[in-house]
Amino acid sequence: MKSQEAQACDPASQGRAAKVKCDGKLPACTACEKAGRETECSAANDQFARGKERSYVAALELRVEKLERRLAYARSRKASVATHDPDVPPLDEQGRKDSLANIRAAIHRKAARKRENSDVNSLVSDFGYLSVEATTQDFDPTNMTFARLVLAASTNDPLPDPQTTKLPARQAAYAIIQFYLSNIYPLYPAFSDTALLAIVDDLYQEDPRTFRSPEHWLFWMVLAIGSMAQSRSRQDEYYRNGLEFVARALLYADRALRPGFATQIQSLLLLTQFSMLDPAHFDSWHLIGFTCRAAVDLGFHQDTVQMHSLDKTVLDARRKTFRCVYALDRAISMVHARAFSFTDDAISVGSPSVSTGSFMSGLSGSPSVHLFELRRLQSNWYQTLFQCDPTDLLPDATSFVWQMCSEMRRWSESLPENLPIGFREMFDLELRYSYVYCIAPSARAPHMTAYGRMLIFEHAIAYIDRTYDVANAATNTAFYTYHDALRVYFMGSQFVAVLRDAGDSLLSGSIVPIPLSLPEQALPPPLPKRYDPASGGDNLDRSLRALERVSLSLKKYGDRWEDALALMDSFETMSGGVMESLKARRNMRDMAVTLPGQAQSQMSVHPLQPTMTLPHRRPLHQHMPQPAPAPQEMRWVDVNVAQMRRGGNQA
Repeated sequence: MKSQEAQACDPASQGRAAKVKCDGKLPACTACEKAGRETECSAANDQFARGKERSYVAALELRVEKLERRLAYARSRKASVATHDPDVPPLDEQGRKDSLANIRAAIHRKAARKRENSDVNSLVSDFGYLSVEATTQDFDPTNMTFARLVLAASTNDPLPDPQTTKLPARQAAYAIIQFYLSNIYPLYPAFSDTALLAIVDDLYQEDPRTFRSPEHWLFWMVLAIGSMAQSRSRQDEYYRNGLEFVARALLYADRALRPGFATQIQSLLLLTQFSMLDPAHFDSWHLIGFTCRAAVDLGFHQDTVQMHSLDKTVLDARRKTFRCVYALDRAISMVHARAFSFTDDAISVGSPSVSTGSFMSGLSGSPSVHLFELRRLQSNWYQTLFQCDPTDLLPDATSFVWQMCSEMRRWSESLPENLPIGFREMFDLELRYSYVYCIAPSARAPHMTAYGRMLIFEHAIAYIDRTYDVANAATNTAFYTYHDALRVYFMGSQFVAVLRDAGDSLLSGSIVPIPLSLPEQALPPPLPKRYDPASGGDNLDRSLRALERVSLSLKKYGDRWEDALALMDSFETMSGGVMESLKARRNMRDMAVTLPGQAQSQMSVHPLQPTMTLPHRRPLHQHMPQPAPAPQEMRWVDVNVAQMRRGGNQA
């Protein structure tokens, strides 16, 4: 026979109507503890009893325990797979790509990646559902929270602990925030700039008000991003301050990243921006995945009928936040050659207004509007070329590519004259990068015309020359990140590829006729003007200078991002044969000035093409299925993709 206290826990007992009631305490209620019957507390042992509140918490605890076990397993799988480079076969198998052993090894590597993708994605999906349904207050502080899951999945190297609890000097803080508002916020107006300035003002009052965790997070993350964006070396003060500021922000992560609120999306977006500046500590690919899932969970990707009843300012802020998430997802996915987090068909969001508030008198919205439009254009051809069935060749791929280039050219010509020079230069680099990316061969458009090779040749040189200046500039005038080092590596690899395929034709400087198009089809883009005509030299000199500048730019970026040095080594290995061939050709050309007959004889015996020993050209991307929860990887021509990533697939 149970005691009165024990009976109070029985849902079928009439004791609930008595004065001694179950207080819902776990693992046993207070009444059962006093009676010495902790193990017999019926609701503690029965998660499906009528005590809905207590059974709900018990179910959550069981679910969290399950997720923690799966997280531990996924991380162990990631560690075991990471000990082997999945993209580079052993040296002794390089010459035996069709051997049974190599095929078997490739199958094992693919299976390992597939298991890791499935584990991580299933884990994130389950936890994402749990976190939306149960707020962080339902969890014991010692258990996993959504913020801790995000940080566990996206952290590379651990951050140093904060060194102080004091605010930075007011003047120094304002200088960093001013840099952010001038160079980054105009591109990504994901929050209210006036709200940020109000927080800063209140923080430095003698008697500051009480701040919410998302407000603390906003303040410290803007300082971290603004400081990191000005860093030119891992040893300078900007870098050290950036680490200190982000460590201070992480103290508020549990509440700032709490699911179910718009501040969660904004907070994740800020952390994603920081990760692009600091790949040593955070993985931008994982973080943009979490950010996109949060935006979709809250319905930010759709303007429903109910949205029209919202205040115009609230609706506009919502749209801007989503467009910032969209722009980052497209940029990060393209630079890593991965699938987008969601397709354009799933989106139905109106365009935000141009003005973003008081800062820059409304002009701050103009760069973001043009960036959003460029990302939409990029998304269109990227999904068609790389995210559809690779066996389904485009019926008229050349016309499609010219049409996409024509649309991007019209976008460039529509940029306003009063656009700040720093953003205009950044957009020019984006345009050239997009041209090369779109024109280069892919699985659905494997063939490239001679005019297409000439376009890649010219745009790659212009991009490399301009990026060399950006890398060596004293300060950044836009949002330049580690992903720009990845783009330099990509553009350099495509430049090497066209030199290998048609080096003699490109270096000769002969005129390549513009392909004819039908009246209803778009014309190919014209050849660009030389970025630095004062430097002079023929195409041979320009090519040698471009190859040297790729290495020099990556070396300069290596002062800031250690991974860029690995990219430099990979590029120099890839381009070594081409570089030697070009130098030999230049030496023979110079000899022709004094010994024309002998030089001509040597050039006929040693033409450029046979000395280029790089592997046979492959399409830009290999198999790329439709977007899925765990996107498959794509391979780039002559690009060691393993050198371009920290971390694995999208969570």
